[in-house]
Amino acid sequence: MSRSLCQITDLTASEVHEVFDLCAKMKSGAIQPKPLAGKSVACIFTKSSLRTRVSFETGIYELGGHPMYITDGEIQLGRRETVADAARVLSRYVGLIMIRTFDHADVVELAENATVPIVNGLTDLVHPCQIMGDYFSITEHLPPADRYIVAYLGDGNNITNSWLNLASLIPLELRIGTADDCHPDADLLEKAKANPDSKIVLTNDPKEAANGADVLYTDVWASMGQKDLANDKAEKLKRFQINRSLLEVAKEKAVVMHCLPAERGREITDEVMDSPQSIVFDQAENRLHVQKAIMAFLLK
Repeated sequence: MSRSLCQITDLTASEVHEVFDLCAKMKSGAIQPKPLAGKSVACIFTKSSLRTRVSFETGIYELGGHPMYITDGEIQLGRRETVADAARVLSRYVGLIMIRTFDHADVVELAENATVPIVNGLTDLVHPCQIMGDYFSITEHLPPADRYIVAYLGDGNNITNSWLNLASLIPLELRIGTADDCHPDADLLEKAKANPDSKIVLTNDPKEAANGADVLYTDVWASMGQKDLANDKAEKLKRFQINRSLLEVAKEKAVVMHCLPAERGREITDEVMDSPQSIVFDQAENRLHVQKAIMAFLLK
């Protein structure tokens, strides 16, 4: 079975840093590996996408490969045939499989049965490539630190869970500011707390989370597939909007991040998202670079 990335914790701490080093070299043009030369990549999308599709298809092309966009209607994963059978068949055709879907168990089952690497482009549980690219972006914009202070404000969703995964491997002070009934995954929270090099704070006070932080980070309050809960989430989470008053309690040179797409005026104001402290679009670009590094790492 090939190495896959279903969650960040499929890597070791040293491998996380190896991916970051590879990402920096590839982004700078110092190396231009072509591990997918002459190969195709199955890109399975059961969720709609802009950044994930374009960044992966571009990255696959730049690694020498040919991306194949496969919709839910075409593959009907787990319905038309079992996930395991689909994994076995696709492994005979392609050099790598990327999937963006709802059920995390489908990604795990693909990885257990495929003979080529699987890369998780997003599930309802985690979004590993996003957070890998985000941490890389932080290291580009902030001076080196033993432990960055990241304040995540909003819903305890797949983004929050992936920050917890990263904190379970490398030193982070992760402060999660959210409503009492919007907490992240309990198991991932406990695993992150078990890392003695990290500090995890869960609070319902947005200013406690943001006070002295290096990074203010947010996401939409109602994720894809939860839009029927949008109004309810907005009422619960409105205190956690990233705005000027919240930015003022962070460090003077703190950066602002959003994984996009943003619902401006809800979880973040235009004033902050378009401010000089925002690195939102730099982090969006780095999805391309870190995903290329992840694919190259898994294929080495």
